[in-house]
Amino acid sequence: MNITVLRLGHRPHRDKRLSTHLILCARALGAEKVIYSGDEDPRLEEGVRDTVERWGGEFTLEYESNWRGVIKQWKGNMVHLTMYGLPVEEAAPKIGETEEPLLVVVGGPKVPRDVYDHATWNVSVTNQPHSEVSALAIFMLLLQGDDALKHDFSGGSIRITPNERGKTVEVSKD
Repeated sequence: MNITVLRLGHRPHRDKRLSTHLILCARALGAEKVIYSGDEDPRLEEGVRDTVERWGGEFTLEYESNWRGVIKQWKGNMVHLTMYGLPVEEAAPKIGETEEPLLVVVGGPKVPRDVYDHATWNVSVTNQPHSEVSALAIFMLLLQGDDALKHDFSGGSIRITPNERGKTVEVSKD
């Protein structure tokens, strides 16, 4: 399934680490792309590019000042992760049956009403305040099952092989 994540309202002075964690979570669990809006942040982009280069895989990060345009022009289904809507444990299996590209929208500051209105599915990841990173991780796992944890990240110079008492780190000198 082709998955793109749209991160609304990035604020570098407040969200630097949170946005980075959200983007890395999306990448690790199988998103092909993250589009972020809010304030453009070249340092965020540079850090993500560096991670992809060192750790491998096919992944892109894009900035878009007009997130409404992204939503309106999207060809496929759209999921909005929120505290409201269908419970994730009910919605994710149904969403996983679709073949169309999927835009997963996660907010930061208060999400405008039109996001709810444009979404194919508004999906509730609990009905309690929580992190958009945890919401994305839970959704991606329930959407893809164990496959969310088994993506190929070829082409990088660093590879970790976990083992019972630690890890084996392989670094290639290409």
